[in-house]
Amino acid sequence: MHPSNFAHWSLSTARDLTLEAARDASNGRRTSTRELPSGQLKKLLDSRSERDVLEGLRRVVTMSYRQPPSQTLPFFSHVIKNVASPSLQVKKLVYIYLLQHAEHEPDTALLSINTIQKSLTDTNPQLRALALRVMSSIRVPVINQIVSLGIKRGVGDMSPYVRRAAALAIPKCYRLDPNTEPQLLEYLSTLLGDKQYFVTGAAVASFLELCPDRLDLIHPHYRSLVSKLVDMDEWGQLATLRLMMVYARKCFPRRTKKVKKAVNNTTSVNSKPTKSTKGFYDSESEEEEEQEQDMEEIVILDPDLELLLKGCQSLLQSRNAAVVIAVARTYLYLGTPEYLLQAIGPLVSLLRSAGGIQHIALYNIVQVCLTHPEPFVKYYTHFLVRSTDAPHIWRLKLELLTLIFPHAQLRLQSLILAELSHFSHSGSLDPALVKESVRAIGRCSQSPATSPQTSARCLKLLLKHIGSADTHLVAESLEVIRHLIQRDPNAHRTTVVRLAKHLDAATSPQARASIIWLVGEFAGIDPENNIAADVLRILVKDFADEAEAAKLQIVLLAAKVYVHHLTANPPPEAPRVEDTKPSTSLLDNFQEEGGFREDQHEPPPPSVEPQQQEKPHIIEALYNYVLLLVRYDTSYDLRDRARVYKALLATPTSTQLASLLLLAPKPVPHIPSPSETRKSYVLGSASLVIGDEGGVGGLRGYDDLPKWVKAGMEPDPALREESVSNTYVSAYEAAKNMSAAERLDAAADGSSRMTRDSMLSPRSLNGVGGDSGGVVSKEKQKEKTLDDWLAEESGSEETDEDEEDEDDEEEETDEEESEYETESESGDEGDRLVK
Repeated sequence: MHPSNFAHWSLSTARDLTLEAARDASNGRRTSTRELPSGQLKKLLDSRSERDVLEGLRRVVTMSYRQPPSQTLPFFSHVIKNVASPSLQVKKLVYIYLLQHAEHEPDTALLSINTIQKSLTDTNPQLRALALRVMSSIRVPVINQIVSLGIKRGVGDMSPYVRRAAALAIPKCYRLDPNTEPQLLEYLSTLLGDKQYFVTGAAVASFLELCPDRLDLIHPHYRSLVSKLVDMDEWGQLATLRLMMVYARKCFPRRTKKVKKAVNNTTSVNSKPTKSTKGFYDSESEEEEEQEQDMEEIVILDPDLELLLKGCQSLLQSRNAAVVIAVARTYLYLGTPEYLLQAIGPLVSLLRSAGGIQHIALYNIVQVCLTHPEPFVKYYTHFLVRSTDAPHIWRLKLELLTLIFPHAQLRLQSLILAELSHFSHSGSLDPALVKESVRAIGRCSQSPATSPQTSARCLKLLLKHIGSADTHLVAESLEVIRHLIQRDPNAHRTTVVRLAKHLDAATSPQARASIIWLVGEFAGIDPENNIAADVLRILVKDFADEAEAAKLQIVLLAAKVYVHHLTANPPPEAPRVEDTKPSTSLLDNFQEEGGFREDQHEPPPPSVEPQQQEKPHIIEALYNYVLLLVRYDTSYDLRDRARVYKALLATPTSTQLASLLLLAPKPVPHIPSPSETRKSYVLGSASLVIGDEGGVGGLRGYDDLPKWVKAGMEPDPALREESVSNTYVSAYEAAKNMSAAERLDAAADGSSRMTRDSMLSPRSLNGVGGDSGGVVSKEKQKEKTLDDWLAEESGSEETDEDEEDEDDEEEETDEEESEYETESESGDEGDRLVK
């Protein structure tokens, strides 16, 4: 080459390389590109230069994501021309464009099917997998048979990438034409038994989408799926764990048994001598109760289920949070508390993730903590509220603190109460955080496991809020205090008096109404120190200035005070009408005296003495005064209630009914945990995070866990036996322990040829022939030397029928023994898998 030409060539090459590098670098950091005219884009797409075609395709694909398909549809024919390009990058962009616009131009899209179909036989496995993926994603029903043939070819491909693409294409082909389901199920069954974990995960995902109820396809591949679970990709692990959750519930019954508690063994023995001191039937019933108390129920796990639970342990260290939650779900609903204890630490470690993952992890942690709170106690430091936490984060953390509070030690309970008290007193914080902290203190004190000393401390913390200037905080604190007093009214007599002294300081209508209700409800506990009448006398003075909520409680207080007064001082009974009437009937009087007297119909009224016309009692006067004030109030509700109380207490005979209505003991209120409404949702589901906002039964497509299969209704465990693998293992072990001479004798033996043929036959490879292990064991029992072989050849013609019968009997016994050995070998193999 001439030096000048060489220099020109090198300069042009350097310029092209520089431009290409600059373009690639700019594509990496460019966020928006200037749109070119359609004519210029078509020129780039029709260019013979691969670089120009690639640039045009990048711009068109970018436009397809930013604009509706109608704007990029005019370039369809220009893009399809490049489907036969040898460049892999060009083909990828053409395939992306084709997937987005094939439905709008189905006739034109069919022109590219032949080219894509030719790519199925390409030497590059990545290109074959890409062609199968694209061909199955083109939603044109006409090519469904071509897609089915492509899947069939992909199932038998040597590359696992192509087989994985075939597995993912199965549900797409089914959506195009449901009539191809029988063929697709055959392909899917083959892919489920694939040796490559890369393929098996995709096959499980397709199985869940195509036929999740066909568990009969999973039986022969159950153990292989469990063994490949560790090596699968993250999405394959999620699909497999989801499948195993349903499979275990429908195939493994929940078996339990009762065993004696180790601690109570001595007490049960010492209680036996007391049997003779009691009656016969009493001793039997009490002895049964003691035995039931000494027994505890434990779960018996199926060996295959235990194989799954042990295979999931290594997945707790996964980098994917969804996999960790899926393993925790498996242990929660399938395993025992011992297995669940292993998942607590990895679940808590998810709180160090990003905000979104932390939010989802907290919901799942709360779900587990509702049923098993004890294991979370030692991780309390992760649940302390930080200043940077968002509202949806600190709400769940406060709930977790209240859930683990009853199961914590006294030192830890003091720490949690100090934390909650700090947030309930901080006025500069979020008001919602202050209110939620007060409610959290109330939930901590209401727990049945909380000691009386701790409840008293919670009450002291809440009483400090009564004098606060925040009306909402005072109302919230009084609501919690009311619940605490209702739990044990006798222990809080002085608390009601203390609250009554804060009536002048309380300005919130709801707070005043709560205090008045407490005074009226628990005024009759200590009759000697009853302050209800004095409180009513003070409240009546400013009745007109009270809010409607407080007025309603004042009227109720007046009715309760008056009922207490009537109960303590019952009015004298008036003479009954029956006493004034004659004892004889009217007919007798008429017959004896010849007529009726006027006094027989209307008895004379009792004479009213001047001594009974006294001034009413002060309580009665207060009650009548309140009714008079309410009579002219503007509230309809208030006037109606006053009429009810007046009619109820007007007659002395209804005093008992009024006492039952107004002074009946109220049920103790219980503040449930905020997540109690989500308790029915499955761990790890989206409905658990959304809650009832997604609907009554969860989000659309939500499936609850199936019930455990009943004992005796489960499928045969023999369906999960891996006969092929066990045959190969037994044959390999038998051949490995034989010497060279023994191998020659075995090769010359006719029975060894039968063994080899049976092992290599398709029947044994498919797991149908289960007696191959027995043939191997038969070889071990009937080992022939060279002398035996020669003697057998010389006397083979002189065999009798009796010897044949004896040989048949020996073969039957040998086959029975071989079957027994095969079962033992398979059992040993299962034990090894479990371990």
